[in-house]
Amino acid sequence: MTVEFVLLVILLVVAIVVGIMLYNQRAKAQQKQAPAQPAAPADPFANATETEGDPRGIKAGDMIDWGNERTWIRGSLRLSEGGYVWAEHFLEVDGGRRWLSVEEDPDLQLSLWSARPDLDLVPQGKVMEVEGTKYELQEKGSGSYRSEGTTGLKPEGGLDYVDYEAEDGSLLAFERFDHGSWEASTGAKIMPGTFTIYPGS
Repeated sequence: MTVEFVLLVILLVVAIVVGIMLYNQRAKAQQKQAPAQPAAPADPFANATETEGDPRGIKAGDMIDWGNERTWIRGSLRLSEGGYVWAEHFLEVDGGRRWLSVEEDPDLQLSLWSARPDLDLVPQGKVMEVEGTKYELQEKGSGSYRSEGTTGLKPEGGLDYVDYEAEDGSLLAFERFDHGSWEASTGAKIMPGTFTIYPGS
């Protein structure tokens, strides 16, 4: 085997390797330049046979389907105390104020609340009795809020809260915003899967 033949083989191998490298670079460049295909339009009400959506992502404008009732989220409060965050979402309903609270402590916890302006109460003591039900103090604290959509509050401010719970799981809560008057509400825990979320536009 002559030296010239060996050199010719080496040159041929080098040319093939360089050609492959150039081809790969060109293919990658074409992939980067290819426009992304837009997502196909989808019916938000299609295939709604089970709960959809992450409650942690609920926002103003979303629709909530409870199975026998559909409501809309009018506004949301993003609440924080230290490093802990949770949310309250105000629902469009007849006959009073209702809202859905969403928190992780550490598991996802959902509660549906009704405002109780008829209860002329302020939080006091470790046990409170309301309408024949005894509630025990669970936690209390102070934090801050950020308002989105229609909530009746400033864009941001401070809050104080006191939470009670009865043996049967019934909830009693007091909140006051920006050092205002205490607002009482009663509620109940609900399970994930109770409703379907249809994101707003």
